[in-house]
Amino acid sequence: MIFSLITGALIGWLAGHFTQRTSRGCIWNVLAGLMGAMIGEQLFGYWGPSLAGMALIPSVLGAIIVIVVVSFFLGDNKR
Repeated sequence: MIFSLITGALIGWLAGHFTQRTSRGCIWNVLAGLMGAMIGEQLFGYWGPSLAGMALIPSVLGAIIVIVVVSFFLGDNKR
């Protein structure tokens, strides 16, 4: 479970880096990464390298979607 949280944080951090959105902290990265993994694997399938049971490429794509949608509704600007 700890490894899944760390992997979620890594996925959320990567997605935040790619979108260049302002950082909301470690907990936000974990939530965005875990939610992104669920959404990304449902939309794009389970392919590519995996870590802690999460396909990394679809998970990062899903986390990017999560970050963009949340930023749109909260009115966040790019850095």
